[in-house]
Amino acid sequence: MNTKNDKNKEIIPTKNLWTGNPDARVDLVFYGDYESEECAKVHRVIQKVLQTHGRKIRFNYRHFPLTQIHQHSHKAAEAAVAAAQEGKFWEMHSLLFAHHRRLGTISLREYAREAGVTSKNFLPDLVESKYGWTVRTDLLEGLEKGIRNVPTVLINDRVYRGRLSQPELTKAIEEECHSAKRKRA
Repeated sequence: MNTKNDKNKEIIPTKNLWTGNPDARVDLVFYGDYESEECAKVHRVIQKVLQTHGRKIRFNYRHFPLTQIHQHSHKAAEAAVAAAQEGKFWEMHSLLFAHHRRLGTISLREYAREAGVTSKNFLPDLVESKYGWTVRTDLLEGLEKGIRNVPTVLINDRVYRGRLSQPELTKAIEEECHSAKRKRA
């Protein structure tokens, strides 16, 4: 049942969804595509980095679906935004990367249930592209930052150009932490 209130309810954008230490001096932002094999690998690297350095960083994921090569990527991103409306973004985010080869609409509904999404409107909202503009906003903001392909990682709003491996990313985070300490001193 859609009430007038549901229609006018403000959508929670992904740029407001952070995990890690809210007071960290290092922001790590990952622009990705849920259907990309490379992005799924980087997701696993970032999960490990969060486990080892979660106190030093704040992490945010932004949608950059490459729809010309990944036909399900945009709907998967919309499904993540839909899950975010119930506080289940990170659960859905992990499930989408875990199943990046199977992202059809029926699968997305299954993952939403598994993530704990209870909205009866999940599927209708997905079909109606209720969250399409939210995903597009991430994409446009990425383009404004010069991003043209994924996976792309930003460290404190600068594009990270190194290898997207755990040792290299950890090293870059450590360097950024030391740099932030020097600037404060």
